[in-house]
Parts: sequence; C-alpha cells; structure tokens
Amino acid sequence: MELVEESPYRFRIDRHDPMRVPGVVFASRSLLPDAGEDRSLEQVANVATLPGIVDASYAMPDVHWGYGFPIGGVAATDVARGGVVSPGGVGFDISCGVRLLAADLDRDGLRSRLDALLDGLGEATPRGMGRGAVWHLSNRAELDAVLRGGSRYAVERGFGVQRDLARCEDAGAVADADPARVSERAIERGAGQVGSLGSGNHFLEVQAVEEVYDDAVATAFGLRPGQVCVMIHCGSRGLGHQICTDHVRKMEKVMARHGIHVPDRQLACAPVSSAEGRAYLGAMAAAANYARANRQLLADAARRVFARVTGSRLDLVYDVSHNLAKIETHAVDGARRALCVHRKGATRALPPGHDELPDDLRDVGQPVLIPGSMGTGSYVLTGVPGSPAFASTCHGAGRVQSRRQAVRAERGLDPRAQLEAQDVAVRGASRRGLAEEMPAAYKDVSAVVAAAEGAGLCRRVARLVPLGVVKG
Repeated sequence: MELVEESPYRFRIDRHDPMRVPGVVFASRSLLPDAGEDRSLEQVANVATLPGIVDASYAMPDVHWGYGFPIGGVAATDVARGGVVSPGGVGFDISCGVRLLAADLDRDGLRSRLDALLDGLGEATPRGMGRGAVWHLSNRAELDAVLRGGSRYAVERGFGVQRDLARCEDAGAVADADPARVSERAIERGAGQVGSLGSGNHFLEVQAVEEVYDDAVATAFGLRPGQVCVMIHCGSRGLGHQICTDHVRKMEKVMARHGIHVPDRQLACAPVSSAEGRAYLGAMAAAANYARANRQLLADAARRVFARVTGSRLDLVYDVSHNLAKIETHAVDGARRALCVHRKGATRALPPGHDELPDDLRDVGQPVLIPGSMGTGSYVLTGVPGSPAFASTCHGAGRVQSRRQAVRAERGLDPRAQLEAQDVAVRGASRRGLAEEMPAAYKDVSAVVAAAEGAGLCRRVARLVPLGVVKG
C-alpha cells in the first residue's frame, strides 16, 4: 500500500473508492508495519469506508493487525449524519486498560522486602484462563450493580476510597450502561471473574520511577524519581469478549437493512442512532464498568498486601481505558459535532484545561499510561493541546510477532531466567505464557512513545522500570 510521508512521524494513505476519508499513520519509518507480514495498513483503509467517518482513519505508532480495525486504530463517526458504531472498533476486551498506583516508598526501601511483596501479590491476585476472583458476588442483582456502577459501586462496597474515583476516567463509571443488553451467556462468563487478572498480555507489575521528564507535571500526578509504583493491566474478561461476539453477529444481520456495505465482515456496524447501535453501546458501557470494577478490586487487594508487607500505602495516579467507543464533542470543519470516537488499542489523552479533568489535573492534562513489553520500561505521558486524532495516542509497545511466533522464537530458552537476569522477579506465569510476552515479540516502546510525541499526540512525563511482575 502506497504511503505518502507528510512529516517524519505522519504518513498518509490517499483516499480511493470506497474510502470516504484518507488514512493517516503516526509512526517513524522504522515502526511502520511490514506489509508482507502485517496487513494492518489495509485495515486502516478499510476503516475509512465506514459511514459517517470524519477527518481520517487514524493509526497510532504501535499499530498492528486486529479484528476488523487495526489495534492502534482511531476513527470518529458523525452521529447526526449516519455515523456508525462498530464493535470491531472497540475489540473483544472492552475497556481493557491500565491503572497506576504510586507508593509512599522508594526503591531502596523495598529492596529487602521485594520477594515477600511479590509472594503476597501473587497469592492475592486471581489470574489465568479459568475462574477465580477477588469478589464473589452473591446474586445477579449484585452483578447488575457492578455493570451499572463500575468502580463507584466497588468503592461503595469498601474496595477503595473516594479519591480513587476522581482519578478514574469517567469518574469510575461509564454512563448509559444497560445490563439488559448483556446476554445470559456473557453474564455466565463474567459472574465468577470480578477482580481477576486474566492471561495473555495482562499483568500486575511492581515498578520504580527511573526518569522524570517534567518535574511539575510529575509532581501533580503524584510521581517522583525512585518511587515504587504498581501498574495493573486488565479488562472485562469473558463478559466483554462475549458482548463483542454477540453484537457483531447482530449487526451483521442488519447492515443490509441500513444500506451499509463494508469491505470486511469484521467491520460489522450499525448507525449509532439505530436500535442495534444503542443496544451495543449500552452493553459496551456495562462491560466497561465491569472492567473498571475489576481494576478497582485488584488495586484494593494490592493495597492490602503493600500495607501488610511494607507498611506503605498506594495512591491512585490514574485509570484509563484503551478499548472503547465514546460519544464526544469535537470540532469538525469549524463546527462542534457529536462524534462516536472508536479507540481500539489507543488511549484517550485529554489536554490541559479540558473540562472532564479533575481540578487537581486541569492545569497539566490527563495522565496517559503506556505499558511496555514484559521486562522493559513503561511510560507516563500527558495530553497536549491540538492533538490531531481526537485527543488520542498509543496504548503500548504493539506486537510484531504473533503469540505462536514468539513461543517458537523462545524454543530452548528459559524466559523466566532471562527476566530474572535483568533483575525482574516473576510470579505465577507458565513458561509458554512468558514466552508469548517476551520483549522480542513487541516493538520498542521507547521508539513508539518518541513517535507519538513527535507526531504531537502527547508528551512524556516519566519512565518506569519493572522490579517484579505477576502474570497469569
């Protein structure tokens, strides 16, 4: 696919039928996908065919092949002009995201207690493919309360403190959640997993602040050099996966009735204003609240372990999703319009002054949390004014190898020993699970962040390095 280089960090895919808008890829040349192995740029062009799409079909520097949309894809559709919502533009792990907590403890003070801390975190963190959870719900009504209330309901029930909600995207719960739009099969899959990590690239990691790039912003976020932190990456587990599956099937059946034709059935969609569009958004919001509660519960469990082992507390820096569709107001052609902004493997990055930020962050912008691959660093960024992609940026390093390829590359090697040789302690992961997530399977997160910053999507605040990781 021909790319036009507009600047060192911006490439354009010119519009051609049936595309309605161009494609724009934010990346350096070295980060562009290999067209022979990764067809994500073709997916960028396919997304540009969606009814109602405005401006461009965007791809972040960590872009790679996904379901329908590329992972690292951003697209906004105009609600009042037939704009659609597409489950593929959110993905199967609805509201998968990252939560960062900062300890009142420095790296040197943790050194002698790190093993005990990781043992405690490993025991307190349900994880893996099967059941197991922090919170064993008593009935369906209690699960409905989670689906409606997210982190807010978890805090009401004693899992956290009120300040947590001010440092959560959407103050801890997405509005307009409709549990009635969630199938019984999705309910069954989610009922026993509230407060669990899952598997794959999900993790709980103990980290230290290695470098600060902006002292004033880092201080506002609650970060300082040498500080111990905890990063939690997980989502909506089987409930979110089932909701995506259910609503893709429903939309496939009604697209023709709405006069919609897409080049890839994985882009199944319906107008935002249609019954099918509203049903998906209601179910998606319920799954998002499940994911928020999930991270809230895991954070509460981590706090208890930290207090017991180290005597220190954990304060929430921020919690933000990178798989979601949101109705937002943005300027398009000089007018403010209601848009359905899909972010799939992309993080919302609100600039300073935005009215959705809590008072203590309004002058500095939103914390943006970018986990690296296992064993490498992670970044904290902030939103910037004038971002060219609806206040969005990257979400991580971005895969360059499939899980099968990564396991093959590690054949005969010991992933755990490799990590421990880098002074990264590991708890609870199988050899295959570790091999799937080794750094060679991912892009260089520092290069991804540099490209995102160079493209004007965000700004670096701090870099964190891993001390120990808990995985499924």
